[in-house]
Amino acid sequence: MKSPLLSLPGAVPAEGADEGVAAHYGDLFREQRALADGTGFVDLSHRGVVTVTGDDRLTWLHLLLTQYVEDLRPGHATEALVLSAHGHVEHALYLVDDGETTWLHTEPGAQGDLLAYLESMKFFYRVETADRTDAYAVVHLPAGSIAETPADAVARETAHGRDLFLPREALESFAEAHRPAVGVLAHEALRVETHRPRLGMETDHRTIPHEVGWIGSAVHLQKGCYRGQETVARVQNLGKPPRRLVFLHLDGSEVRIPQHGDAVRLAADGVEGRKLGFVTTSARHHELGPIALALVKRNVPVDAPLIAGEDATAAAQEVVVAP
Repeated sequence: MKSPLLSLPGAVPAEGADEGVAAHYGDLFREQRALADGTGFVDLSHRGVVTVTGDDRLTWLHLLLTQYVEDLRPGHATEALVLSAHGHVEHALYLVDDGETTWLHTEPGAQGDLLAYLESMKFFYRVETADRTDAYAVVHLPAGSIAETPADAVARETAHGRDLFLPREALESFAEAHRPAVGVLAHEALRVETHRPRLGMETDHRTIPHEVGWIGSAVHLQKGCYRGQETVARVQNLGKPPRRLVFLHLDGSEVRIPQHGDAVRLAADGVEGRKLGFVTTSARHHELGPIALALVKRNVPVDAPLIAGEDATAAAQEVVVAP
C-alpha cells in the first residue's frame, strides 16, 4: 500500500521490503536524532495488520505461537513467531490485546499467508480472524515520546517505543499533529543499533529462533504444544544453533557500505576466502557511523576481524548471540 505521507515535503520513497512508505524526508541523521530524543513518528503504514476476536482467541493463539499468550493482559505488548514443522521461522508477529481483540502487525504483504494459516487452524475454537490492513495503519512513536495515543487508536508499548494501530483515514491528520515525520531508514538504523532481528532481513528459509536472538523475547521456553517446538527444545537442551547473529562496526572510510546478502569473510583470508555468513541489515548511524547486523557460522571466532562485501569493508564484530 502506498502511504499518503509520501506527499510530505522532502519524502523519498523506500525500496524493497519497505516500499510504499518514505525512506527519509531529506535529512537521515536529523531524523535519527529526533527518534533518539523521543520526538517525531515513523510511518509504518505498509505493514500488515491482522485482528483476532472471539472468546477463545488467547487460548487458541497460545497453541499456535511460540509465545505464552494464554493470560495476556489487556495493553501488555509481546511478540511471537510462527514456525514450520521443522522449527524454521515463517512469521514474526507483534501483538497487543485490548480486552476484546488481539491486534498484531507483521511484515508488509505477509498478512495473507498468515491469515491462511490461522484460518486452517480454527477447528472448533470460537475465534474470528480478519485482515485489517485496508482500515488500519501502523505508526511508531519512539521511546520517551510524550504524544498522547488518539482515542480511536490501539497502542502497543515496549521499551523501544509505542506502535499505534491507527484508523487509516486519520493518518494525515496524525502526521500534521505529531511532526516531524521520520523515515524507515532512521527506524532501521536504531533497530540495528539495538540488535533486534527482522523477518526477511535477519532470516532466511532455514533460520531457527536461537540463531538471531529471539529466544526469550519471542519464544517462551516453558511452554510447548506449538508447531516446531521440538526443534526449539532440542537445540536449547542438547545442541547449538549452526549460525549466530553478530553486530558489526564497519569501516567508515568506505563510500559504499555492504548491503543485505553481501558475503562476510575472515579479514585474513581476503575476498577470495570462504564465505562465513552474510550481511543482513546495514545502516549509517548518526553516532556510531556505518553499522550492520550479520549472520555468521557459529564457529567463527568472536574476536576475529572480518570483512564484508566485495569491497572488503573491514568489520569489527560484537557478540549478539553467543556461540
